[in-house]
Amino acid sequence: MKKVYLLFILISISAFSQKKFDNIQSVKLGEERRITIGLPASYEANPEKKYPVLYLLDGDYLFDPFSGAISYGVYWDDLPEMIIIGVHQNKDGERFEDTTTDQNNGLPFEKGAQFFEFIGAELVPYIEKKYRTTPFRIIAGHDITASFINFYLYKETPLFNAYICLSPELAPKMEVRIPEKFAKIKEPFFYYLSAADGDIKKIKEPIEKLDSNIKIANNPLVNYKYDLFKGTTHYTEVLHSIPSALYHIFEVYKPINSAEYNDKIAILQTGYADYLENKYTTMSKVMGVKIPVRMSDFKVIENIILRNKAYDELGKMAEIGNVNYPKAMLGEYELGLMYEKMGDPKRASKKYQNASQMEPIGDLNKDLMYEKIDQMNTLAKTGK
Repeated sequence: MKKVYLLFILISISAFSQKKFDNIQSVKLGEERRITIGLPASYEANPEKKYPVLYLLDGDYLFDPFSGAISYGVYWDDLPEMIIIGVHQNKDGERFEDTTTDQNNGLPFEKGAQFFEFIGAELVPYIEKKYRTTPFRIIAGHDITASFINFYLYKETPLFNAYICLSPELAPKMEVRIPEKFAKIKEPFFYYLSAADGDIKKIKEPIEKLDSNIKIANNPLVNYKYDLFKGTTHYTEVLHSIPSALYHIFEVYKPINSAEYNDKIAILQTGYADYLENKYTTMSKVMGVKIPVRMSDFKVIENIILRNKAYDELGKMAEIGNVNYPKAMLGEYELGLMYEKMGDPKRASKKYQNASQMEPIGDLNKDLMYEKIDQMNTLAKTGK
């Protein structure tokens, strides 16, 4: 376990090349609060790019394992780059006062109410004014801070789009209030919950009730996952939870793998090109992550279209190619392929000719286009 933790730290050093500290003078708290900021390595090199933001309560000890897991996922293109903000709460045990709740109504109380306002009214606006951020916000915490982040769900419009609750020590009534809120969610939303089999009964039982009630609420817009890790303690389960949570939230971002192909694509009767378009639209609209369609994903969809002889969908693939790679030969090639498969070699030859005048991409190049042109011209003449 120590080796895994050290690996996360080493990766985070290289991928988050701009790790720095800042102090925020909080009017709500009446004191200064220290934060750690992790900017992606590409932040300075891409001045137009915006990034999702991950806010960490208990940032003193959660920052490094989270940044390591993110760096590992970014390396394999399974996770997008993001800004990490770690809130320091353990210098003088601030986390206990920060999470003060009224035991009667189960809501933030005294210093807890002030800290609640600090996050929403001061920290988030400060970060979004100072850095290039997308509207997609994630928040995470552990035990009492994992419970506390759920208070932002109680607002009519939740402040965060995704919540990571690691072995939360739930506040009173929370196992009922959260599912009630989930039933009313009208936009895509992400929620991750975990526990250790070594958690004490006081922590584990409310978590199990919460899990059961969320499943009963059964809102398809809530992307929910619960993990119970065997052979772990209240503290060691955190290192198991972090990658599971991140990969759950950003599942749509990952390149198409065998599981996605078998479970979601191969079962389709039609609409393969629409699936590809929707995958990247969700990244952009829901998460604010804008990347061109990966050529590996494009080829997966092209192959299943050809295998199932859904040749008309190659027209939609051409549109996707032109939007994502307007200077490349991809779009014209797809139209040429469509006409070829539909038995119209003359129109196919014309499209391959157009493609030959554009920029190569992937395994598409001028030599392949000239070969295709010759094949189509011969076929047009001989009919064979």
